[in-house]
Amino acid sequence: MRWLLTIALLLGSPLWAADWDVPNRAGAIAETLAQAEEGDTLRLSPGIYAETLVLSRPVTIDGQGQATLDGQGTGSVITVTGPDVTVQNLTIIGSGSDHKEIDSGVQLTKTATAPQILNNVLIGNLYGVDIHGAKNSLVQGNRIEGRLDRHMNARGNGVYVWNAPGSVVDNNDIQYGRDGIFVNSSKKNTFTNNLFRDLRFAVHYMYADNSEVSGNVSIGNDLGYAVMFTKRVKITDNVSINDREHGVMLNYANQSVISRNVVIGAQQKCTFLYNAHKNEFTDNWFQGCGIGIHFTAGSQRNRIVGNSFIGNRTQVKYVSTKWVEWSENGQGNYWSDFAAFDVDGNGIADAPYRPNDSMDHVLWTQPAAKLLLGSPAVQLVRWSQSAFPALLPGGVMDSHAMMKPVEPDAMKKVPHDG
Repeated sequence: MRWLLTIALLLGSPLWAADWDVPNRAGAIAETLAQAEEGDTLRLSPGIYAETLVLSRPVTIDGQGQATLDGQGTGSVITVTGPDVTVQNLTIIGSGSDHKEIDSGVQLTKTATAPQILNNVLIGNLYGVDIHGAKNSLVQGNRIEGRLDRHMNARGNGVYVWNAPGSVVDNNDIQYGRDGIFVNSSKKNTFTNNLFRDLRFAVHYMYADNSEVSGNVSIGNDLGYAVMFTKRVKITDNVSINDREHGVMLNYANQSVISRNVVIGAQQKCTFLYNAHKNEFTDNWFQGCGIGIHFTAGSQRNRIVGNSFIGNRTQVKYVSTKWVEWSENGQGNYWSDFAAFDVDGNGIADAPYRPNDSMDHVLWTQPAAKLLLGSPAVQLVRWSQSAFPALLPGGVMDSHAMMKPVEPDAMKKVPHDG
């Protein structure tokens, strides 16, 4: 008997956890919780339960895929305040509408540790899941549908992460509401394999260092992945399809890795950098955007190698009086508009690629000059610069442009007809 108690202590959980079958009647969940011990599981019968819950001890609430918890428009439907709580296989509806209180389908407070929110359906709540200070949270496999009854900026987020290090948000389907995942003042978080649709931002980062955003898919949102005021973030293997503004945006974001992402069809910019420094852009696929990549506000010392720029109206927008080299060790990027030769057959163009000329700079600073684009004078200036590169004003130069694009593995996640 003593060795059983020793194992129980080492495992940190009760040895004889019980399963409770909860009937579908008013107050049944609260009554069962009052009797349950730590580590017990409450299995809800099919039907709708009109009550809200506060979970302060290690228990599992299992809806078994057939139970619905309805908060009836007041506060958060489930509030977790204790350690090691699991909420799974449950439909959760009917939160309140107070942004100040962050009314949510599930709210994980700062006294909750290692909660798990698994395989639930959260529909029509102001916020889906609020990870509000809870450390080492796991939000996985849920379907979260936000509200449509307000202007987009007045809605709540699918998952809101505040000061919650170690949070993992994985394999969720998030639609409607404001932002899919909004992170503020947190660190060491991981957001992977989620699907985002019909939102403002798919992922919105503020002050969230040392984190990872990988394997996600953003479709038809205002903006895909927005990383702001943040350092050392891995943005890898993500997909952005037809996001209206930008696929990836870095704003005061530094020392990050942006690699193997696919951005297709952003109306404005595949990628936008504003005062972003020392970032690595490698092996990305930027296609069919208004601008492939736009640098502004002094973004410097960024490494741009191995990317494919395909069919963007403007491949690069970068204003500078100095040349910036976008190749290293004999490898640069692929440019679909570069009519290059490769006489020696090594896969690298024999001449440098310069995406912008002095007329581009004029048009960016004086948009009215577009009326002159077809004039002989403009054509003469552009011909002169192509014939005599010394006349070019500075900007991006790729001395070792690739002859063929390389598709990232993330392309497998792009929807294909048939």
